[in-house]
Amino acid sequence: MVNAFDGSRTADLPPATRDLIARRDAALGPAYRLFYEEPAEFARASGVYLYDPAGAAYLDAYNNVPSVGHSHPHVTEAVARQLATLNTHTRYLTDGVVSYAERLLATHPLMAPAHAMFTCTGSEANDLALRIARHYTGGTGVIVTANAYHGVTAALAELSPSLGPNVPLGLQVAAVPAPAAGVNFPAAVAWAIADLERHGVRLAAFLADSLFSSDGILPDPAGFLAPVAETVRAAGGLYIADEVQAGFGRTGTHLWGYQRHGIWPDIVTMGKPMGNGLPIAGIVARREVIEDFGRKSRYFNTFGGNPVCIAAAAAVLDVLQAERLPANAAATGGYLLDAITRLAADSPVLAGVRGAGLYLGVDVADPVTGAPSGELAAAIVNGMRERRVLISATGPRGSVLKIRPPLPFGREHADQLLTVLAEVLDGLGAVLDGPRAVPQAGKSSHTSSVDTERSFDPEGFLNSGAARPNDQTAQ
Repeated sequence: MVNAFDGSRTADLPPATRDLIARRDAALGPAYRLFYEEPAEFARASGVYLYDPAGAAYLDAYNNVPSVGHSHPHVTEAVARQLATLNTHTRYLTDGVVSYAERLLATHPLMAPAHAMFTCTGSEANDLALRIARHYTGGTGVIVTANAYHGVTAALAELSPSLGPNVPLGLQVAAVPAPAAGVNFPAAVAWAIADLERHGVRLAAFLADSLFSSDGILPDPAGFLAPVAETVRAAGGLYIADEVQAGFGRTGTHLWGYQRHGIWPDIVTMGKPMGNGLPIAGIVARREVIEDFGRKSRYFNTFGGNPVCIAAAAAVLDVLQAERLPANAAATGGYLLDAITRLAADSPVLAGVRGAGLYLGVDVADPVTGAPSGELAAAIVNGMRERRVLISATGPRGSVLKIRPPLPFGREHADQLLTVLAEVLDGLGAVLDGPRAVPQAGKSSHTSSVDTERSFDPEGFLNSGAARPNDQTAQ
């Protein structure tokens, strides 16, 4: 797992921390993981800061769940008011879920007419989208990218290569190279469709995180997904846009990541930021796609769309609009992107820098070989954590710094992050004294792992030639 705490290295931790980790391990078991070489413990949070039990403030440049800021008073008030009034399920008539669905649908105008359905988690939303796609198309095959993450249900784990080799892909899943430099992504998807058909598998859907977060944060160029959508539909499949990472204004220029590409999906899935920390997620699907499924297949979610979570979700939309947070994401994100690009120009370990709004990825490379370096990325992440600034890492080798703060993140917070990043890089420079390697012509500083079983390359969509085995890490 990228940026994971090594549970065998507790000797240097404070006794109270060691005790809490031991209790956690005993109670929760080995599947639960902690971040950072020295795990961070928090007692409260507000805005873009988290506070440890001693009251020390940590700048949050990682968490997209509290998208409108930790403990936002408008969301807190809406939840408390609704919890004190009514909380039940969707089998009873309540105005809240209907009004919110109407507001949500209005943000997806090119999908109209459409319906909304609500779940508790992004995994459930993607699972529901998969059921609908297979019902509508009659197909079972799904195309994902080589290091994608889409959820933890049994069906979604089979579509999430980033969970690693111990969680095998489904037999009806094709993994294509991520849309990095050197990859003809539309051709890769077309080849995967043909390969599925050659194995007797009819396409149901192409499922993609609109920012390709686990693949290394690959947002550009805007518009490159349009021919993919056309190819998928021509083959009888549905385009499912996973907006759990990209949605609710994070990209700055649009409320939804897919809108940057000028496309309208057949199904959109949403999650994490939807309720600013409360468990609400869901889908929006074109009416034509969902109609027969709705008539013939029973669907009920006890807690999905309950009044308290709906109140939180509605409050999030209020705050996004009232505080102009998408515009702030564009402005602050652009400022950060420019500043880190300048910082990278003078750094022997920072390579490519890219982003959309307040979601940035920074490649970290070995200064001698130019190869992606998960070890150096981890050193930067942990160095910043020591200085109380929280980021993480992503990508198939864990070599991409992931900067993804709550949307109220302003220029003053960006400056704090930049100051600390520069300090950490200076510290690395004292250890790594060597020139940055110049990449060979035709080679990209960002690489993407490829599944060998589903990624034979007869059409030459990989400029680099032969496929490589997966080197996958969960996010």
